[in-house]
Amino acid sequence: METEVQANYSYIGQSFGDSTVNDNSSSAFSDCNSDQSGEFPSASSESRQMLIACASENSNDLIRQLVADLESCSIDEQKQAAMEIRLLAKNKPENRIKIARAGAIKPLISLISSSDHILQENGVTAILNLSLCDENKELIASSGAIKPLVRALRIGTPTAKENAACALLRLSQIEENKIAIGRSGAIPLLVNLLETGNFRGKKDASTALYTLCSVKENKIRAVEAGIMKPLVELMADFGSNMVDKSAFVLSVLVSVPDARTALVEEGGIPVLVEIIEVGSQRQKEIAVAILLQICEGDSMVYRTMVAREGAIPPLVALSQAGTSRAKQKAETLIALLRQPRSSNTAATTSAGASI
Repeated sequence: METEVQANYSYIGQSFGDSTVNDNSSSAFSDCNSDQSGEFPSASSESRQMLIACASENSNDLIRQLVADLESCSIDEQKQAAMEIRLLAKNKPENRIKIARAGAIKPLISLISSSDHILQENGVTAILNLSLCDENKELIASSGAIKPLVRALRIGTPTAKENAACALLRLSQIEENKIAIGRSGAIPLLVNLLETGNFRGKKDASTALYTLCSVKENKIRAVEAGIMKPLVELMADFGSNMVDKSAFVLSVLVSVPDARTALVEEGGIPVLVEIIEVGSQRQKEIAVAILLQICEGDSMVYRTMVAREGAIPPLVALSQAGTSRAKQKAETLIALLRQPRSSNTAATTSAGASI
């Protein structure tokens, strides 16, 4: 009896299925969150932090003072103000608009370029937290945040790099910012973070790259930056918890011919076939969709490669027991993979008959 598994997988608003499934085994489908650090090393006392977190009636006065302190001549006062604004924006969503309207964005952007790593990190993270309010994203970008965030992505602390990646992701959700971010040099830095960062860095980089690479010129930049190597390595490592994320990034890249070439050179075809064999339902669905993209059109060479990797048996199994979407794609791909063999057989038969 054929088994049909229904699933609806979405990543940054893009749907990959037909109905819902409860699968919380991976964080692949989550956006970058606000500041994730639980501790704020600074001179502020616990009571001061509680006051900041709980401020309500007097929050406007407090915010105005903190914004003024951002431009203080004292680095210590700047650090304290940036950290407290970071905390205010993290814990109370309603404060994000208040802080932006109080004029905090430009001085915070200035802090991102600071040579003091703590000041830079707090500036980056405060901007990230403010960017979680959709009303602030356009103002942050128009105030000149993109280039300083890219600089933080290049030379910042590990936390600053991760939060800069998240902030750039938030800004890239405005379509016209995607090209500006790509042209500011962010793509190679995000690829480097994907390859060398810790788990959170890899997650944040992949999420940002997925969004940015909806633009063709950013796809090309990513391929030129060598993105295929880390993507294939992460997809091949089922213990990395990055198989889904990496496959989704790959799925937006393979429309570019150079990406398909790079994927083959990095040994991506066997990895995708293995995912169809042993991956989760979600992973199988993404992998078959990628292979289908590669094999469509006049891609006889790619079809032959996929068939020779032994893709047809797991594809047949997927066509019988996958999600409805995976079944459809598997059936289409099987038909494509069998075309070259049928053509060769027909040609041989015709030649024999003419003799």
